[in-house]
Amino acid sequence: MKRNRRVKIVATLGPASSSPEMIQRLFEAGVDVFRINMSHSTHEGARELMSAVRTIAARHRHSIGVLCDLQGPKLRLGEFQGGRVFVTEGTSFHFDRDEKTPGSANRVFLPHPQIFSGVQAGHNLLLDDGKIRMRVTETKADRITAEVVTGGALASRKGISLPDTLLPMSALTTKDRADLDCALELGADWIALSFVQRAQDIIEAKAIIDGRAAVLAKIEKPSAIDDIDAIIAAGDGFMVARG
Repeated sequence: MKRNRRVKIVATLGPASSSPEMIQRLFEAGVDVFRINMSHSTHEGARELMSAVRTIAARHRHSIGVLCDLQGPKLRLGEFQGGRVFVTEGTSFHFDRDEKTPGSANRVFLPHPQIFSGVQAGHNLLLDDGKIRMRVTETKADRITAEVVTGGALASRKGISLPDTLLPMSALTTKDRADLDCALELGADWIALSFVQRAQDIIEAKAIIDGRAAVLAKIEKPSAIDDIDAIIAAGDGFMVARG
């Protein structure tokens, strides 16, 4: 089988597409690379998917790429009284280090000291996948004050994203390092690195990978754009992530 295409098709393997029969059909339809999302896959699950892909590749005597996508850091809010509150547009909202007091409509515990270290007035905050938007108005060592730009319902443990903030943290969490070891053991061809902020994030991952796989840098933060020349020099491939 030979495909004379410069553009490659990447397909994510999930609950509806993880059986060997479906992987076979996807490959025959034109898939060149299968993506395993390590945010949702166990190591055993990744092993089974890898085995299925390699079996199909051998059967067709055609190379098929496997991309293991690392989760990256997950930043989440603390708990709210009753599990959910409503934040109103135009009001002030506070993030603090008070873990014992449940959150309310105007404050919540934020369990990430790196955010307090990196965020600045004027930076935007996106909560619950961007449904809630805030803009930072004041920062202190243990308190961040923001204006609610887009309000709505906000529940406990929802995610918080800081598109404007360069955070003093690695792109590789403890989970990512374990998942990376698994992916390399299985023989993944590509490792997708989430939450890339600077070229050093890629260099750190490559030191672990040691030539055993290529690195795909996911570009999803303005800080990555600020360092894009160095990121391009350090990486092997690049994904403009929808985040």
